[in-house]
This record gives sequence, structure tokens and C-alpha cells, in this order.
Amino acid sequence: MDKLSRRFGDFAAVQEVSFYIPEGEIFGLLGPNGAGKTTTIRMLCGLMKPSGGRATVLGMDVMRQAEGIKKRIGYMSQAFSLYDDLTVVGNLAFYAAVYSVPRRERQARLEELVQVTNLTGLEHRLVRHLSGAMRQRLALACALVHRPDMIFLDEPTAGVDPLARRAFWDLIYSMAGQGVSVLATTHYMDEAEYCNTVGMMYAGRMVAVASPAALRARLPGVLYQLDVRPIERAQEVLEGSPGVLDTSIHGALLHVVLAEAAVEGELQPRLEAAGLEVGRIESTEPSLEDVFISLVEDRERHPAASSILAPPVED
Repeated sequence: MDKLSRRFGDFAAVQEVSFYIPEGEIFGLLGPNGAGKTTTIRMLCGLMKPSGGRATVLGMDVMRQAEGIKKRIGYMSQAFSLYDDLTVVGNLAFYAAVYSVPRRERQARLEELVQVTNLTGLEHRLVRHLSGAMRQRLALACALVHRPDMIFLDEPTAGVDPLARRAFWDLIYSMAGQGVSVLATTHYMDEAEYCNTVGMMYAGRMVAVASPAALRARLPGVLYQLDVRPIERAQEVLEGSPGVLDTSIHGALLHVVLAEAAVEGELQPRLEAAGLEVGRIESTEPSLEDVFISLVEDRERHPAASSILAPPVED
């Protein structure tokens, strides 16, 4: 896709977004709620017309061949789109009919999907009686029922526990290993580590496109995490201090990016001079959350800056 955009009146929901997904790759579209991820995915699925730019999915143009795209992709929406008054196999059978799976193949395909998504023993349970993780796996099975060449997953792990999230990503890996291309949106920064390539979106724009390793390497300076109280006051003391490039609060710890490691020895004296209680100070590897915060802050300081590390755009 190349400079894909979508406006709603005067509001630009997606602004000139560009990226490319090779066959069998997992592409993660990462960003907070309201970043434009769902709008982007709906345009690529042929469910919403772009206001500008161009995009092709499986070689088909999203503007001119939307119906052809829908036949060859799977789409798992945030709402899961399941029918509570149908059973597990009832939902699968419904979607098999919608996607015109040949009747002679349906039973075998449904049995295969029940096994692959770990729903064995639940075939005749009503969806309203399923847990969130079970509904999640069923929604994925429904999106895969017609053997799509590409699948779009919109916030697929929202509202499920960490173990269920990990199990779900194991299923995604399995699909990609069979040559299925995957685009998944998420606001969980740690989930981006599962992706081959990550596109970071903020306020409708793509601020970076690269592998997780390349994104982490992009963070300037040296990262330290501090156990200090009160943490908000510590951030005020260090923000803008000599040798301090950036600060951000991560749970109970303060992350501080230093221009060089030698500055680390100056942190504790500065904080204690301000009357703060300092615990441990240790270096740490940057997370994608650190990278995202740094990129967003840099974008806000320099709004005209372009996306970093973006690969060539291809059809």
C-alpha cells in the first residue's frame, strides 16, 4: 500500500500510510486506541473506501476489486462476530456456507479447525457459554474456514489472559508457517515481538516500519531503569538534565535514556540532592514500548519528520 489515507469530514483518521507484507509474514500494526489501525485494516479488507492513495491485497486493487479480495482473505474483527445462539460447529458451518466452502469438504474442514484451535469437546456448546479465550479461538477458526491466503486480525487478543494470548500467537505462527500472510493490529507492545515486521502508528500516521530488532536498535543512547520515590518528582528532576535524552514512567520504574553510560554515576546524586529516595539503578535492554514513546515524542517535537526505517512499498 502506498500513501493510503482516509478522512471523515475534516478529520484525517489515516494519513498517507505505506507498508508491504510479503507472503507468509506476520505484520503487526501497533499503536494506541484511536491511532487509525482499525480504519487501515477495514480499507485493506475492502470494507471501507480510501480517501486517497492506493493499495493492493493479493494483487487486487482495494478500490476496484474489493469483492474479489473478500473471497480470498479472512477477517477477525474486534467484536469476533459470532452468533451466541449457535453452537461452535453451528458457527463454523454458517461461515463455511457464507464463504461457499464445497459441501463435500465442509465436515472434514470443520473437524480440522476444531482440532487446530483446541476446541475439541466443545463442538456442541452454545457460544454464549464460552469463555473469552474460547470465543477468540472460535472466531479465528471461522476466519480460516475457507483457507484464505491472507488473514486480518483486529485486536485479536483484547480481553483475554496472558496465557491465552500466547497460545493464540502460537496458532498465528502455525498459519504463517503454511504461507498465510497475517496482518494483526494490537495495542499490546509486547505482542509486537511476535511479528516479523512492525508498523507503529500514532494519530493516523505511520511513525516507523521495521523489524522489532531494528526498532530497538534505533533508540539512541543507553537505557537505565530506576527504582525511585516519588517517581513523578524524579522524572521532573531528570527531564532535561545534562546527558539525559528522555524519561518515561513504566509501572513502578522510571526509564531514563542517557547520552552515554558515564552519565549513570550522576543520577543518584542528583536525585538524592532533590530529597528523593533512590533504590536500584540498572541498565536494561529497550522494549518496543520505549521505542514507541521515543518516536512519538520525537514526532511531536518535529511534526514534519517522516517515518523511519520504512521498507520499499510494493504491490
